[in-house]
Amino acid sequence: MTKTPTAAAYLADLTIRIGRLLDVNADAIAAAADAIERTAKADGLVYVFGTGHSHTMAEEAHYRAGGLALTVPILAGVTMVHEGAVAGTVFERMSGIVAPVFARYPIGPNDVLIVVSNSGVNTATVEAAMIGKTVGATVIAITSEAYSRLAAQGRTRLADVADIVLDNGGPPGDATTSVAGSELRVGPVSTSIGAALMNAVFVEAAARLQSAGVAAPIYLSANMPGAKEVNEALVARYRPRNPHL
Repeated sequence: MTKTPTAAAYLADLTIRIGRLLDVNADAIAAAADAIERTAKADGLVYVFGTGHSHTMAEEAHYRAGGLALTVPILAGVTMVHEGAVAGTVFERMSGIVAPVFARYPIGPNDVLIVVSNSGVNTATVEAAMIGKTVGATVIAITSEAYSRLAAQGRTRLADVADIVLDNGGPPGDATTSVAGSELRVGPVSTSIGAALMNAVFVEAAARLQSAGVAAPIYLSANMPGAKEVNEALVARYRPRNPHL
């Protein structure tokens, strides 16, 4: 008998959900990897945007050991949680918030825009995807199809706008684990699964680039041999187009 049965239940559920990702998303992962491969070959960029806790996917991709250096996070305090989470929840539902944020990032037709939203219906993320489509970028959504269908209530979903949809398979409300003696549920999964999905696409894209004879721009962990030289070269290449380096 485990001393932590609820923790065990949560981790078991998360493991099952991650194990199902390829079954549900095989075609979408392949299409997303193709899009990033094309972008890399065209010397384009992969932008990542989310609001609330979904913004952590943008930071996960940014300057990441083992990650692709062509990724650019789209970050603005008004859409995140560290400068006022309650206000951010209001702002992410307001029309017009993301247009001035996106004006800082020259996204174009050679680029990919990854938009992350678990519920898939907040105005800011839907408008972000629309901006990406307008400028000709390939738009990839990471979302919960089940949650967004329930939450939409006639509204346009992120999944309706995106070119490619990666379904995190999460339940409506995100929390997965029952709390004994109550009707409460605890244990969100969208961040863990979202990171796994996004990195699955990145590793596939990197492998395809190398197979095509194109050096994948991969950061090394700062404590690994040769990291300083590799990372300095990548920063010099991408800093002019990435305001967060």
